[in-house]
Amino acid sequence: MKFKTLEEWNDWLAICELKARYCRLLDAKDWQAWRGLFSDDFKSDTTDSIGGRCIEGADKFVAFVRGQLDKPFRLTAHQVHSPEIELTSETTANGIWALEDVVRSSFFINLHGRGHYTETYEKLNGQWLIKSSTLTRLREDLFNGLISFCLGRG
Repeated sequence: MKFKTLEEWNDWLAICELKARYCRLLDAKDWQAWRGLFSDDFKSDTTDSIGGRCIEGADKFVAFVRGQLDKPFRLTAHQVHSPEIELTSETTANGIWALEDVVRSSFFINLHGRGHYTETYEKLNGQWLIKSSTLTRLREDLFNGLISFCLGRG
């Protein structure tokens, strides 16, 4: 992306930092701080993922994820990279991020996923927030110390 102004560059960096905090706070299970990254009317779409669903509302989304992951054995590691961010106005943007994550589903099964987040962002009171996120999985491998099998296209 070519930046016309310093403000555009700062907005691009702020969105990158927002997504970095998303991963760190999710993996740290800091639910209160993680909730602060989303607009109140946030919409999540994970229909193209294991157990996928659509959830509207940041509070409902955070409660759902917390219910799934807030267990001592349910460790996660999320990494995003290769951001494609388009600033569509002074207060809106679109983005696509490559994703790789590992989720311990139980004591015996782990998920190693790869895919993309396609997102929208809005700037409210000078702060960028995630307004919507669609998770598209390209590959999902379930594994443990003895076996591994793929549930995705790869």
